[in-house]
Amino acid sequence: MEHIENVTFFDHPLLQHKISMLRDEQTGTNEFRKLVEEIAMLMGYEALRDLPTEDVEIKTPIETCMTPMIAGKKLAIVPILRAGLGMVNGILALVPSAKVGHIGLYRDPETHEPHEYYCKLPEPIDQRTIVVVDPMLATGGSGSDAVSMIKQHGGQHIKFMSIIAAPEGLQRLHNDHPDIQIYVGHLDRCLNDHAYICPGLGDAGDRIFGTK
Repeated sequence: MEHIENVTFFDHPLLQHKISMLRDEQTGTNEFRKLVEEIAMLMGYEALRDLPTEDVEIKTPIETCMTPMIAGKKLAIVPILRAGLGMVNGILALVPSAKVGHIGLYRDPETHEPHEYYCKLPEPIDQRTIVVVDPMLATGGSGSDAVSMIKQHGGQHIKFMSIIAAPEGLQRLHNDHPDIQIYVGHLDRCLNDHAYICPGLGDAGDRIFGTK
């Protein structure tokens, strides 16, 4: 894995193999959905390596000992609707006690700029580690706006996870929010004239939910 400032790129063969399967236009809805969950779990394992822990007393079958468990308020997972929903269960498999918020943004077909239609976050949001998830980081507009909304509600310790990203979107998110940690499964070549990632994988929401 390569680290550049607050951006982490993944190079694990298992993760890259699964992303390649996601790209294949022959991959159906059921398999696509499972792959997104698996990739989110693999990425989440690394992204959550700095969760705070505290020693607690546990009685084993042999003796009593002090051993580390996750400290304080638990994780908040915040998917950007709707495609981000596909990544939630992968992270919940790692941290079942996590709370889940939702942010709804839609992209204007002409300007490609995001507009908010829903925001519900678990409280107290300022005491939680927040993982914002969206499979695609294209223009970076939705991702940047989602992080801004969380900050406006008091969120402080924010991470952003994206399976594939365009350089333009990654640069925008990084420029707008240099204080957050960003995790990218694969950095793609560019955006096309319709603001789709190339080579990308098409519309992640449609492929997860079987819509057109």
